Amino acid sequence: MLQLMNETTAPDAAITNAMRFQKEMKWLDRLFRFREYRWRLQRESAMSGGTNEGKSAADDPRYTEVKTLDVFPAAEVEPAVRGNSPYDNFLSHYSFGLAERTALLLSILPHIAPGLLDQYAMNFGVMQGHCPEFGGSRSKNGMLLPTWATLFFLLGGTDMQERAPLFALLDGEHVFRRHRILHFETLQAGTPETEAPLAPELEVTDLLTHGYVRKPVFSNDFPASPLTTNLDWDDLVLSAITKRQITEVKTWLRQKDRLGEELGIGKWLRPGNKILFHGPPGTGKTLTASLLAKFTGKDVFRIDLSMVVSKYIGETEKNLAKVFDKAEHSGWILFFDEADALFGSRTRVSNSHDRYANQEVSYLLQRIEDYDGVIILASNMKGNIDDAFMRRFNAVVHFPFPKAEERKQLWKNAFSEKIIFDGNISFDSVAGKYELSGGSIVNIAAWCQLMALDNNSYRVTDSMIREGISRELAKEGRTL
Repeated sequence: MLQLMNETTAPDAAITNAMRFQKEMKWLDRLFRFREYRWRLQRESAMSGGTNEGKSAADDPRYTEVKTLDVFPAAEVEPAVRGNSPYDNFLSHYSFGLAERTALLLSILPHIAPGLLDQYAMNFGVMQGHCPEFGGSRSKNGMLLPTWATLFFLLGGTDMQERAPLFALLDGEHVFRRHRILHFETLQAGTPETEAPLAPELEVTDLLTHGYVRKPVFSNDFPASPLTTNLDWDDLVLSAITKRQITEVKTWLRQKDRLGEELGIGKWLRPGNKILFHGPPGTGKTLTASLLAKFTGKDVFRIDLSMVVSKYIGETEKNLAKVFDKAEHSGWILFFDEADALFGSRTRVSNSHDRYANQEVSYLLQRIEDYDGVIILASNMKGNIDDAFMRRFNAVVHFPFPKAEERKQLWKNAFSEKIIFDGNISFDSVAGKYELSGGSIVNIAAWCQLMALDNNSYRVTDSMIREGISRELAKEGRTL
């Protein structure tokens, strides 16, 4: 859903949306006045016993435009000329009809015209208890907010035949739920569904007010942070086999949609793309995930497992649900680093802890299965990943420890062109003698260049490189 939201950029998008909503508000006003007219006719008829049906309402000049209509004023639902605002793109993308369009417009009403619903409610005498069918709920500051009951009344009045088809909007398979366009609250048992608030999800609110979707902020509600890189594919040093596997991943990401659209085998394919990167630390897994995001033009978010995994029963699933719900249909890439901590193998059940741990894995299996986007898992130990996940991966890419020739290239890439090396430094010798990962080599090179700058020089000596290597090995409990 969210891919189409960024087709128009701010501030132009906000302006085109505002111009569009000016027309939409006129249309919505006609709808409210039409419903008010019909409601007053019905109420006057009931109060008078049917003897002077619609006398005062029919004579009210406020209803001049709508009182001659026999049906809901839907003439402007499909305008002859439609702009190119994000709002128009959104309507066109989903081919929304009268009911969906009215629901969307009514849900965004408090954001674009605060307090306007209160004015309409006054016309119906809601404050005096004359029209409970109008629905609505009060915000913390007292503003009237629409509920599904408001929509049902606006579209169908009190006519059961007109209202009955509208319940399809609340169905679990409707696009409102599946693409998380509108927010659906869980109500207490016995509470009518129509009493729930009619409110858009945050991303839809962004689209219809700002004209673009803001990226989520790292928080308890979204325990993930954006992953970016200034490097390019030429900076990534991998073995020939790994390069070939990454090329296949890029092909899969680029061509998967065509499998369903052109070859017609989409029904056999699982939603989204699931990829496993495995290998020792510092071998390029995270960098490759960032580069794939640049390749696809999508945002990638790294999940913070420290904020996701909880010792309390059911909390891990809740935290993961926040991530998946937020990212659903967004086009974002979700990156799980050190994934074996979360996607580990299920065990034989010997106690309640084992049972709940297995439930977490089963929950993850289902959410990954249903996620219609790219998920990348990175693990140092492939064998720790549950076999059930392995069957769901579109690609499994091994990132082996770099060989001497690859380490030589990493050493060269890690130093600035401005650096002057002592004549006795040989990257062939250093790469062949010291088995280091790409991440470690970058750390050593950065330290050496930092020391050179501190000496007011661009010169790097052999002793500086040896000391840098010694410092890096000490982190792992190793020595030269």
